[in-house]
Amino acid sequence: MKIQKSINILNKRARFEYEILDQLEAGIVLTGTEIKALRSSKASISESFCQMIEGEMFIINMTIDEYKLGTFYNHKIKRERKLLLHKRELDKFERKLKDAGNTIVPLKLYINDRGKAKVLIALARGKKLYDKRQSIKDRDNKRNLDRILKS
Repeated sequence: MKIQKSINILNKRARFEYEILDQLEAGIVLTGTEIKALRSSKASISESFCQMIEGEMFIINMTIDEYKLGTFYNHKIKRERKLLLHKRELDKFERKLKDAGNTIVPLKLYINDRGKAKVLIALARGKKLYDKRQSIKDRDNKRNLDRILKS
C-alpha cells in the first residue's frame, strides 16, 4: 500500500454551488485507522457539511474508506468527526450561521507539514441558478482564452 507525501482532497462542487464568504483552517479528530486510510488518499468530502452541535463543530457525511490492513479495530466509514477550533472562532461562525442561507462546507482536506490532518472549512451562501450560469460562462471564456494564448 502506497502512502503519499502530500494529500489534497478537494470539494470541487463547493465553489460552484456556494459563494464563499469566509475561510478557516481546522484540525480534525481521527482514530488510528482513519489517519492511515487518509494518508493513502481514501477519503471524500464532496457531500459533507459542518454543523454546530452543543457548542462544538462536527463534520458530517465525510467518507473515509476502511483501512485495508485494519482488523476488527477498523473505523466506521461515515461518522460525525469533531473539528478542533478555538472558542472565539466557533462563536464567530455560530453568529454568522444565524443569517439566513449561510452554511459551513469543507473545501479541502489535507495533511500539513507537521503530519496533522487539517480541513479547510468555509462559511458559504448558496448560489442562485443565474450565478451558476455566470460561473460556467467565466470558466468557458477562460478556457478559450488559454487555448488562444497557447497557440
